Amino acid sequence: MTNPKLQAVLALLQVITLHIHGAASSTASKHVPKPSGGRCHISGFLYGKAGKCNKENGSDCCIPRHRYPQFRCSPPVSLKTTATLTLNSFARGGDGGGPSFCDDRYHKDSELVVALSTGWLRLDGTRRCNKMIRISGNRRSVLAKVVDECDSVHGCDKEHNFEPPCANNIVDGSPAVWKALGLNKNIGEFKIIWSDV
Repeated sequence: MTNPKLQAVLALLQVITLHIHGAASSTASKHVPKPSGGRCHISGFLYGKAGKCNKENGSDCCIPRHRYPQFRCSPPVSLKTTATLTLNSFARGGDGGGPSFCDDRYHKDSELVVALSTGWLRLDGTRRCNKMIRISGNRRSVLAKVVDECDSVHGCDKEHNFEPPCANNIVDGSPAVWKALGLNKNIGEFKIIWSDV
């Protein structure tokens, strides 16, 4: 059994850590690593550089000299892979940075498109670019096309909107994906399950 006082102190430290990293607002961060299951561990660290960061959709911006974890893997994919859904605009001028990795295009906020963490997009042996995945959450389900990478290795540069690397368990969805799942964009993130189609 764990000590209740120790649990209270740990919970307080977690809240303090979230405030320090700027994740205390109603829009949570796709860059704050959380336990994701499976056997994927931090593979290195990236030191932050500041720049012009588009804060649309609650984007976190890099803090100079801050250490951000990098992941070269993601948890194993199953028929019901647990993930964190975050919000991203893939439109020109949106918080997604440049054109999408898979098709070198921008996508309207009305399109059902997503980005996957690096390990799920291309490092687990399955090519998911331009493939459909099923996302389930909030008692709803939607099919979305994988068009981009939520880079878990690189970040804090212009190409990545001066945002830190993503956590290893992110499905970064367009506003249309959030709408199809009946979710309020202001919550910032939502636990979902996804699978290949």
